[in-house]
Amino acid sequence: MWVVKLGGSLSRDARLPHWLQMLAEFGGGRVTVVPGGAAFAEAVRDAQAHWGFDDVAAHNMAVLAMAQTAQMLHALERRLVLVTDEDGIRSTLHSGRPALWLPLSLLRDAPDQLTSWEVTSDSLALWLARRLNAERLVVVKACELKPGHTIADLGATGVLDVRFGHWASDAAFVIEVVQGDEIERVRDALLGRPAVAPPFVATKANAGARLPRKGRKPAV
Repeated sequence: MWVVKLGGSLSRDARLPHWLQMLAEFGGGRVTVVPGGAAFAEAVRDAQAHWGFDDVAAHNMAVLAMAQTAQMLHALERRLVLVTDEDGIRSTLHSGRPALWLPLSLLRDAPDQLTSWEVTSDSLALWLARRLNAERLVVVKACELKPGHTIADLGATGVLDVRFGHWASDAAFVIEVVQGDEIERVRDALLGRPAVAPPFVATKANAGARLPRKGRKPAV
């Protein structure tokens, strides 16, 4: 099972409908799409900077920003099935359809490891991939990526959030960060075809459990 994170930077990108169509056509039974927060999340940052409210409220508003993006993606590609929890994801994939995560289960009443701006939708996609025991996480970015850059490099330059590198270090699955124009290579990988070119950033670490798995209270 794959988790594919579509960055919020793609929300106004002409390539977005092509990604959605490809994932709907070739991701049935295999792919869970995670939306970014897009401009909705930037509005949360601006509101918090203006009013100074706490990070729990900002986190919940950012989760709702992801939910708004999910609704937009669903409106653009109805074959992606909106689901709110892990059981719903598994059920949808078992039925042979692709899932689109509506992350309302991440709303919080008190501070925890997720309620920080160090954790963006990229790390939430990684968190979900760990919970689902995914075989691969693909993070799609609209910006240009330099071949040879590591996840640590992308964290240092702000392409990935601060927490992502720490949580990725002991993941038991492949993690790829790709550009928006890598759609054909990702499609071919879904189809099991040999890669013509390597991904921009890829890593596979040893198995670990820094993030919680199903059956345990989230250490978040």
